[in-house]
Amino acid sequence: MNFNYNEAEEKDAYIQLLMILCYAILGLVIGSVLSVAVILGVYGTEGLSNAALLTGGDPVSAAVLKASQVLTTGCMFIFPPLMLAWTEKIKISNFYGFIKPKASLLFLVFMIMLCSMPLMEWIGLANQKMVLPEFLKPVENWMRNKEDEAMKMTILLLKTKNVFDFLINIMVIALLPAIGEELMFRGGVQRSFTRMFKNPHAAIWITAFIFSAIHLQFFGFFPRLFLGAAFGYIYLWTGSLWYAMLAHFLNNAYAVSVAWYLQKHHIPLTDADNSSNFPWYGYIISLILSIFLFKYLKNKTTVSHGKQLG
Repeated sequence: MNFNYNEAEEKDAYIQLLMILCYAILGLVIGSVLSVAVILGVYGTEGLSNAALLTGGDPVSAAVLKASQVLTTGCMFIFPPLMLAWTEKIKISNFYGFIKPKASLLFLVFMIMLCSMPLMEWIGLANQKMVLPEFLKPVENWMRNKEDEAMKMTILLLKTKNVFDFLINIMVIALLPAIGEELMFRGGVQRSFTRMFKNPHAAIWITAFIFSAIHLQFFGFFPRLFLGAAFGYIYLWTGSLWYAMLAHFLNNAYAVSVAWYLQKHHIPLTDADNSSNFPWYGYIISLILSIFLFKYLKNKTTVSHGKQLG
């Protein structure tokens, strides 16, 4: 895939979005077929008719679920954007801006994610208390059921018995989705929307909305929306997907680490989403620090780009 980068030769942004959607559908089909093949290889035909085999929580079912997660992430999120760059005959590093990361910016992104964690917790807790009007109760009940299903699957994936399981979870639940989803959403979708609208802010928020909605976890919609926007602005200002991937990985790795800690201390994983870990003023401090660090990142990268242009 060593092609010369020439933006003038790129296809229309609408065509690119259609292409990446088609590649994602193809990836979904391929990932589903491969996942079924894994289930058949482990359980035989009984695995397709007896869902309890996959949700038993035993080491074998956990391994099958994680294998399915890897296949789904690879085929649905990594394959489409790579194919888009290949179709455009543009080197991937140029197409998605894999600029060599700087240690100072990596540290700054780390501090942004660290300082914003209390704020994201507050948004998440507020989102979970969301109540729809009475006439939308059937919709709310459906949303709650989808949330419960997603929570059960998440708990099954996060279960660990030793350090090896924890490291596998870091790879499967934290690292791989960070790479795949940033390639797909920030690299593929946001990039195309930016070309389409000529407005990076609209592109960032529309992409963040799609990114959050596609997870079908409505009572975690708003924290995921703001996280998606944060990753989008990090990508916009730094011009490199490495930093967005790092931010995404840190967010996921934090969740995996909290789950590991809770299990080590025999605390139910469901307790992690329903309790506040910070006093009220901690959320205010988090908000102030997050705004300051984002402004600092923007100014620092603007100055850096200005020096490069000069």
